[in-house]
Amino acid sequence: MKAGQSILFWFVAAVASLGHFHSNHEGRQGRTTSLRRSNLAIGTALSLFAVLGLQHPVADAKDNDFVKTGSGLSYRVVTEGYGDIPGKGETVKVHYTGWLGGFYNNKFDSSYDRKDPFMFRLGTGSVIPGWDECVSTMQIGEQREVIIPPKLGYGDKGAGGVIPPGATLYFDIKLLGIFDSKAH
Repeated sequence: MKAGQSILFWFVAAVASLGHFHSNHEGRQGRTTSLRRSNLAIGTALSLFAVLGLQHPVADAKDNDFVKTGSGLSYRVVTEGYGDIPGKGETVKVHYTGWLGGFYNNKFDSSYDRKDPFMFRLGTGSVIPGWDECVSTMQIGEQREVIIPPKLGYGDKGAGGVIPPGATLYFDIKLLGIFDSKAH
């Protein structure tokens, strides 16, 4: 994150949090409403950063740990794998969580929350290009934090009113298994 972007983020967050510190005479209900407004404003600031393609300062904290591929995809191995690497056309099973605006901010989807791992055929265009690229080099059991630029995500169109146009996507992906696609 550039210095100006960092200052802008923290300014927006500080202004948003001021609502919580104002004095009011409404009692507990007023403080709760104020806190909700502050949280809403901070969430709005994070969403704005995602729409503008900017990263929350926390997302940059470990950038030097990330491997950047020629396509622009970045990843960091969180847990080493122990098994095979999937091939094109094989069915893979993953658990994942996705965020906008940086890791652990503004979650938009999670197979963990549903308690239902996601399965797809690798390299067939059934998922965004960033997923195909990332998962195609993972071993079973491997877990990665992945930064997917818009061109490898949903591009300028966004998705389903949840992913804004031009959004950089942040995922935690764990490869659980590989299956022969003929058997499924």
